[in-house]
This record gives sequence, C-alpha cells and structure tokens, in this order.
Amino acid sequence: MAKYQQLIDQLQQQISSEVWLPGEKLPSLREQVALSGMSLMTVMHAYQVLESQGWIQSRPQSGYYVAPRADFLSQPASHQKVQLAESVDINAFIFDVLQACRDPRILPFGSAFPDPELFPQRQLMRSLASVSHTMKPADALNNLPPGNEALRKTLAQRYALQGIQVSPDEIVITNGAMEALNLSMQAVTEPGDWVAIENPCFYGALQVIERLKLKAVAIATDPQHGMDLDELERALERWPIKACWMMTNQQNPVGHTLTKAKKQRLVEILSAHKVTLIEDDVYNELYFGHEKPLPAKAFELEQSVLHCSSFSKNLVAGFRVGWVVAGQHAQRIQRLQLMSTLSTSTPMQLALANYLLTRSYDSHLRKLRMLLEQRKNQARQSLKRHLPVEARINDSQGGYFLWVELPRQVNTTELYYRALNNNISIAPGKMFSSGEQYANYFRFNASWAWGDAQEAAVAILGGLIAEML
Repeated sequence: MAKYQQLIDQLQQQISSEVWLPGEKLPSLREQVALSGMSLMTVMHAYQVLESQGWIQSRPQSGYYVAPRADFLSQPASHQKVQLAESVDINAFIFDVLQACRDPRILPFGSAFPDPELFPQRQLMRSLASVSHTMKPADALNNLPPGNEALRKTLAQRYALQGIQVSPDEIVITNGAMEALNLSMQAVTEPGDWVAIENPCFYGALQVIERLKLKAVAIATDPQHGMDLDELERALERWPIKACWMMTNQQNPVGHTLTKAKKQRLVEILSAHKVTLIEDDVYNELYFGHEKPLPAKAFELEQSVLHCSSFSKNLVAGFRVGWVVAGQHAQRIQRLQLMSTLSTSTPMQLALANYLLTRSYDSHLRKLRMLLEQRKNQARQSLKRHLPVEARINDSQGGYFLWVELPRQVNTTELYYRALNNNISIAPGKMFSSGEQYANYFRFNASWAWGDAQEAAVAILGGLIAEML
C-alpha cells in the first residue's frame, strides 16, 4: 500500500473513532511530517485526497479541520412498521418525473442514472465497432436466451472472485436490470400474490407490482440499519408472501448497505418460509473503501436468491444489458423473456463481452468510485450550505444518491414542481412509497461534476424551501 494511502486510512480511522471531532484542527502539514516520518509531498497528497473525499476541510491561513459529519436520518416519527397496499398506482407520476430529466435545460438532480461523462465511451465504441465488423448472421441466433456465452462466462468468473459459485448456465442476459427484476418477479408470483418490499423502496419495485397486479407488504427500512428484519419475519408469519424484493447494497433511495450478518439472517428467514429473495444489486460496484460488499446471494440456501444486476449504473446506460442469476428458475425466465422482448441486443452483448476481455473494467471502476465519492461529498457540502438548518442529509459509503429530510411542512412534490419551473429536477419522496410518509423527503443525484451552475441550482433550491417554510 502506498504511504499516502496509509496516512489516509490512519486519519479516516481516527476521525471515525472520534480521536478528532468535527470542527477540530488537525496537525499541520509540517507537524504531520514530523509525526509520520513521511515526506511533505506525501502528507500533502494524503490531505488533498481526504479533502476531496469530504473528510477534512482547508481554511486559508489557518490549516486543516475535520469536516462536519453527515446527518444520519431515522424513520419518520409517524412511520408504520408495516404498510399494506392491495393496489399500487404510481407509474404515471414516476413517468412524468423521469421524462423531465431528459430536457437538456434541466439540471437532473432527480435522475436515476449517473453522469454519462463518467463512462468510458470511446473504449466501448471501439468494442462495438470491432464486433460490428466481425458479426456473422448466426450470431443473432447464438445470442438468444440465455444470452452470449462469453459474457455469461465472464460474469460467472467475477462471482467466483467473491467466492460465489455460479455456473454460466444459471445466468440469463436481459435488457437491463429492470427486465431481470420483472422476469424474476413474474417467474415466482401470480396476480393477487403478496410480496414484501422495502419502505421507502426503489420505485421500479412499485411499477412491477402495479404491472403484475400484485399486493405489497412494505417493511420499514431505516437509513442506518436497513430493513427491520423482525418486522419482516412477523409479516411472513401473517401473510402468504411469495417473494421479497430488496436492495441489499447501496439501497435506493436511502443508501444503506446491509451488514454480512443481516444478509445472512435475511436469507435464513426467507428460506425458512420458502420465500424467494429477488435481490436488486445494481449498485454493487459503487462502494467506497477497499472491500466490495457481498450480495445476499453469497449466503443463499437451496437456490433461494434470484440475483439481478446490470452494467447500466457503472459502465454504460445506453447498452441496456443486465442479467439475473436465475438458478432453478433459469428455464422459466428464458421462456418468459422469449414471450416479451425475445432477447437482449446481440451487438450490445458482443461489445460488452469484447470490452470485458480488455481488462479495462476494473481500472475504470476504481476511477469511477473515486470520482463519485468526491462529487458526493461536494454535493453534500453544498446542500448543507444552502438548505435550511432544519434539513438533514443522509450519506452512505457508496453510490451517488443523497436522501434528504426536510421539515414536515415542506411537501417535496410541490417543491419538485417549483424547482422544475427553475430548470431543476429532484426526485420527491412520493416516488419511493405507496403511502405518504415520505412527503417531506427527496432524493438527490450527486454524480454530476460540481461547478457554478450546480452550486447556483442548490442555492435556488434552498431559497424555494425557505419560501415554503
């Protein structure tokens, strides 16, 4: 490990264990040189990295100080532990919010996708051009479900690197993660069945429940601790739940990652009740720190987990390539796919298989995680500067979303429309629940490069909130 990284890790650990408290002054560069025995350049590099990541702040002619901590939110005081929804009708509103983000005049803080400038477009286009020149007529048939063999083999190898044994034959390539999740839910439920979801949850789960005419049992999901597994267990004993849809890593919108112990307990609870876990793991590569979190799939019993992911959030959104590790459901999911979209685009599958062979993917991911961490900290600091002091901002060690709680009298759906009139988009709390508990919350996409336009937009957002107060 590089010396500057050793100093970074040491100071991060000291700040986390409250050796240095928010607002306290750190040793100067020269004092740190004397303490650590490292060169001045090494210490300067470490301090600059820590500042870019939001751990410390520099003050002109004064030195370096520990940055203010993120505010960790809890559930709303009036939040129900379990909320039932025998019907869900939210797709029209979600459609309107997502459509607004397409307008180039809008600053898309409400978007679900990261800044496309973060992706290696040129390398991907080279791969696409390369396979376009060598494609054969038979490739269209060879890449029908379950999908391109080389791509499935590469994915199986990446699972193996985390100690998860997956056969390429268990993997079905899909049109993004949403198709993987849709097909998985369709494979294990019938209209009218009950499914367990998080509250708040990724709005895609609500859309699938609406489309498949399912009933939802929404379980309280805390920004600090994740889903309340005791409540999930009680719900499983009370209702005939057929499936549980969860994001175990970097949950959207709150950002929480379940601990290994909670993932293991989750799988054990669901397995005991013969309930399939549909694991939405699209942010699994967007962790901060040195250790990639395991999915719940790593702890599964009796092929009880359908693990879904994609390249859309970490490599390229426009290719629309995802997958599901379907296990015993692989054949059924392939048949369902043939009846809906037929298959995933052959050129896109071939291009991704080609790109992954270049071994550039992991280098890209390391750079992507560093930039997202830096931008997320910049956005959080800007929100803290411009939003009213009552606002609370939840942060997490990964992803690119910030979950913001405003005073109860501020309705974020109304705020969304006011902000839109100022060419600013946010994702209001209404998108993430079938109820009204999150009417004063919103999700903020922090993946964009930070500059004057973004800072001015947050200042306008803060002014709009102040008016509503």
